[in-house]
Amino acid sequence: MNDPGSRARWTPPLRVRRGAGWAAQAPTWQEAKPSVISAALKRAAARPSGNWFVAGSSRGIVRGRPYGRTVSGVEVVLWRTDTGEVRAGPGACPHLGAPLREGRVVCGTLVCRWHGLALEGGPFAGWEPLPVHDDGVLVWVRLDEAGGEEPLERPVLPVRPVRLSTGGAVDSVFTAVGRCEPEDVVANRLDPWHGSWFHPYSFVDLRVVDTPRDELDDGFAVEVSFRVAGRLVVPVRAVFTAPEPRTVVMHITEGEGASSVVETHATPLTPRGHARPRTAVTEAVVAASERRGFALARAAAPVLRPLMRRAAGRLWRDDLAYAERRWSLRSTGRFPG
Repeated sequence: MNDPGSRARWTPPLRVRRGAGWAAQAPTWQEAKPSVISAALKRAAARPSGNWFVAGSSRGIVRGRPYGRTVSGVEVVLWRTDTGEVRAGPGACPHLGAPLREGRVVCGTLVCRWHGLALEGGPFAGWEPLPVHDDGVLVWVRLDEAGGEEPLERPVLPVRPVRLSTGGAVDSVFTAVGRCEPEDVVANRLDPWHGSWFHPYSFVDLRVVDTPRDELDDGFAVEVSFRVAGRLVVPVRAVFTAPEPRTVVMHITEGEGASSVVETHATPLTPRGHARPRTAVTEAVVAASERRGFALARAAAPVLRPLMRRAAGRLWRDDLAYAERRWSLRSTGRFPG
């Protein structure tokens, strides 16, 4: 029998928005001070990454097929062993330079399709493995020469819902590539004031209620409503932080889906200082909820993930335009910040 008290405490996740339209909202340009964004960006850039870069989604690296990615100008190949562990190393075969991403994985061993050279993941014929970390959502690779920092044993990982480890959360990963540098992607995320203006199809009534003051209080807190359909919205409170130079995390702290996170990771594809830089944006959404009905969402995760990726793709179509514009202005000395 259901507890009557629990029914009394139930609240619907959706609200009906009755606010003004896009043109009638209060301007945010005076609050979005370039000095505040720049200071937050500098603090993020000064934090250690340990030379770890996001290489792709954990789900995207499957058994039986190699996965190739260029990171900061370094060709990398990754694959899974028969036990599910990820291996990583240089993407060129040590024999004659064949692209190992086009090889095959046989019984957990990567086999070059040019001449059959086999790599089990350990040093062989001048080929040296790279440190790799699979956190269950994303796969990271450590490139010490490209990173140029003191290496860390593991990447700096954001705090995620504890229910993720027990299958109690739904995760989705979206990737896009833009002509900019990682700092332009991070700067976009450290400007929450653009949300309702630039993305009215997703965010409304966004207010920045707290800004960073120092290293110990370094988050942008916002109150915002996620648009579902028409006037139906989901209001939440969220905090944006940058735990390392190429990552910005949005933690939902209050409202529907509290403890859920949206992680934005910027991976340089071209070497540092390249005249035409390219950066991969990897956005990982890890959604959780205390509502009993969320079990249905977990069961429907294979159907939900494409929808989540589509929503992220719509946002990043615009946000990459923001980041690319910022890089274009910076590279020609016209950036006002």
